[in-house]
Amino acid sequence: MRRDAFVEWEQRFGRGGTGVLGRLHAAAARRERIGADDLHDIAEEVRRPVAALAGAAGYYADFAGAHGIRHVRVCVGTSCFVSAGDHTIPLAEAALGVEPGSTSADGSVSLAGAYCLGFCYASPAALDGHTPIAGPELGDRLLSADHPVAPAIPYRVTSRRAVTLAGLTGAEDSWQVWPQVVAGGSPAVVRAEVSIAGLRGRGGAEFLVAQKWEAAHGATPRFVVANGDEGDPGSFCDRLLLEDDPHRVLEGLALAGFAVGANRGVVFVRSEYPAAVGRMRAAVETARAAGHLGTGVHGSSFDFDVEVVEGAGSYVAGEETALLHALQGFRGSVRPRPPFPTEYGLAGRPTAVNNVETLAAVPWVVRHGGAAYAQLGNPVETGTKLVCLSQRFRRPGVYEVEFGVPLRYIVETLGGGLKPGYALRALQVGGPLGGFLSPDDLDIPLLAEALADAGVALGHGSLVAIDDGITARELLRHVWSFAAAESCGACTPCRVGTRRGMELATRFPTGSEQVLSQQEELFEVMSTGSLCAFGRGVPAAVRSLLRVYRDELLSGER
Repeated sequence: MRRDAFVEWEQRFGRGGTGVLGRLHAAAARRERIGADDLHDIAEEVRRPVAALAGAAGYYADFAGAHGIRHVRVCVGTSCFVSAGDHTIPLAEAALGVEPGSTSADGSVSLAGAYCLGFCYASPAALDGHTPIAGPELGDRLLSADHPVAPAIPYRVTSRRAVTLAGLTGAEDSWQVWPQVVAGGSPAVVRAEVSIAGLRGRGGAEFLVAQKWEAAHGATPRFVVANGDEGDPGSFCDRLLLEDDPHRVLEGLALAGFAVGANRGVVFVRSEYPAAVGRMRAAVETARAAGHLGTGVHGSSFDFDVEVVEGAGSYVAGEETALLHALQGFRGSVRPRPPFPTEYGLAGRPTAVNNVETLAAVPWVVRHGGAAYAQLGNPVETGTKLVCLSQRFRRPGVYEVEFGVPLRYIVETLGGGLKPGYALRALQVGGPLGGFLSPDDLDIPLLAEALADAGVALGHGSLVAIDDGITARELLRHVWSFAAAESCGACTPCRVGTRRGMELATRFPTGSEQVLSQQEELFEVMSTGSLCAFGRGVPAAVRSLLRVYRDELLSGER
């Protein structure tokens, strides 16, 4: 990295996450709200206009509301919604004696909603400060002086080879490949093996990883970024990897940096995963001490170091251009493309952004070869995928499966179907932007193209079971409420469209045919005019819901 670019990076972002977001987090922790004096001081430190800092402070959920000495975030994501309906926030409000988005009169406690905390396998859930609370009787648990330890994420490998979960299962250790590659390997060879593997991004876009790395070969300095802003309600595989196998993620990021020719990496972790933030930072320090990171790694001429940055509460910041804005302390809103991040990314430099699950597979691919990986899965979509099963399943958790297995195998054999007393009414695939399938659609294979033909997107690979106790109108309002709350507001079709969709959702069953017609017009505007996949994905997801629940919505039953 050029010295001037390195100095600018340290000044603006700092070591240990002390950049703009880190400074704002520190200011929020010191007092109830971020004040004008805080913004002025931070602006002086990072050489930014106060207005720019005010925009960021007002945009992110972690900074926009009041914070008491005890700050509680209650999950209102899809699995928690299915587990407890719309009762999670009222239960917490009654238990704590404070309204959402506010602080008690004495400043001792504050309450906020969050659309996913990564405990979908044990929902409903809340974060009391950094302490997770998961399971039934949420109100009573919040009142308890001693919170029970939240259950660990169950996981299981059902593919022929453990790839992404190889470290967790004990199949292989981390940092086995990196010393050899950096000492005598070639970036071109690393890219070639990943290309042979056919490895695609696991965050939802499914772009070929090797092509992205090749495209990032522009001007120096270059950056690689691990996208740990897993915000899809229903998905928690990234939390599993970040918390329980952080070194595998770091090794994958280091290999990406070597392949791209980047000397700097960043791990962006959502603030809703506080344990993951701490464990990733500890892993970076351990890796530095072991010589895996730093100057002249393992005696080579290659320098590579990593910073961990904590997010601040924004779903759309998981989109790569919004994530890069967030890393630089701006509002986490998307920008038009081109230019793509591989040409103009972090600090205006070529940047390759890869999802955590993607990076965790890279060490296995480089160690065993791209051909071995390509033998797994499907000829079109090779390898394995982590799928997450929600709390309503008999056996919830993370499963590593090969691409091409039927959804029915995942739902009924691996998940064991639904728990006693519940019947499957719909299956949400890929989070809020993925879509809904009926129980009759479960013979579809786990392939992005096959799912797209059925009107849903694979997304992060989450499967949330919707039981027959949830009404169509409740679910429709839940989906539109999420969309309206998490739209970044950068473009009018999405900003206004999500609010309009929420209004229309309240009109069922009165004038249902007219409402359906109006929604179709809205879908067309959002699908064609929105800047990013969020605004374009919401209409497809709602269409799939309307298809599964159409008769119920039109009849007005329940």
